[in-house]
Amino acid sequence: MLLEIALTIILLWDSYFFITYLISFLHNYRIMELTPYVSVLIPAYNERRTIKRAIEYALNQDYPLFEVVVIDDGSEDNTFEKARTIKDPHLRIFRKEHEGKAKALNFGLENSKGEIIVTTDADGILDRNAVKELVKRFYADDIVAVGGQVRVLGRSFLERAQDVEHLRIAMFRRAKELEDLSIAPGPISAFRKSALEKLGGFIESPVEDYVTTKSIKSYGRVVYAPKAKVYVKMPKRLGELWNQRKRWFLGDLKHLGGGFMKEWAFLLIGDLISFLDVVVPPLLLFLSFRLFIIWYIFEMITMLIPTIVEGGKLFNALLFPLITWFWALFYLSLHVYGYLKFLVPTR
Repeated sequence: MLLEIALTIILLWDSYFFITYLISFLHNYRIMELTPYVSVLIPAYNERRTIKRAIEYALNQDYPLFEVVVIDDGSEDNTFEKARTIKDPHLRIFRKEHEGKAKALNFGLENSKGEIIVTTDADGILDRNAVKELVKRFYADDIVAVGGQVRVLGRSFLERAQDVEHLRIAMFRRAKELEDLSIAPGPISAFRKSALEKLGGFIESPVEDYVTTKSIKSYGRVVYAPKAKVYVKMPKRLGELWNQRKRWFLGDLKHLGGGFMKEWAFLLIGDLISFLDVVVPPLLLFLSFRLFIIWYIFEMITMLIPTIVEGGKLFNALLFPLITWFWALFYLSLHVYGYLKFLVPTR
């Protein structure tokens, strides 16, 4: 009986977000055809293997008025030299001492010409329409920032799992955050330069995109542009993934707000669901194979439609229930670790 109740909770939770996602397509997706001058900032530190490709895709935008500003943040390899091999009137390249991503972005901000500032990463592949789709979402004067959709390159299980994770994030953002985005992601976001200047620039933090998004909301709204996409590389090894997400989560914990009934409550409820996601499927597999099949098919269906709409790989959707279990275990472990670090800081 308890197992059936736990399964029902999981299915109801996932149904809520799935149905909300479907309903979101009935909402008015507001845009305005605009062509302000745009500066695409690419901060780079030891990115010799990917910097040329990132620049080439940034320069290949289907947009009439833009520049690409590369800021080499004191790289110890030949990132700067690689970037300089590209000759294009839209490209400007700077080199500064190594001080971190936020200061590199602020250096680019100070040396940019655009009314709109777009940020991307030195390993990012911007979709040809990315800048255009970001700019379209500045449909009102009170919109100060727009975030796009991040997707993950690669074929290994870990890379596929991360792409599915970002598809799930895209699903949540379209359903719940279309007009109030919680984070304008570093790999693909756009900001009104005037709002950034009021803020004093990008905020220095291990999670500068999250903190900058929260802070810039003092000056207006941040919205989501699901049609603006960037494709990035993510960790291929579990240890690298753990270290990356640990840095993100510990950084986020320091800035959670809104009281218990907002960000903290949502986080803790999510962890409760993650616990059920970890425990229930194995129990179903051994105790009720019929219910296990129901769970698997249901989870797969909830991912098939977002995969088709958002442009994911069908094979990843078929693996979604297994990937869900992996992420539930991963994040539950990470969050327990983070809570202990947060509540019992080391001396």
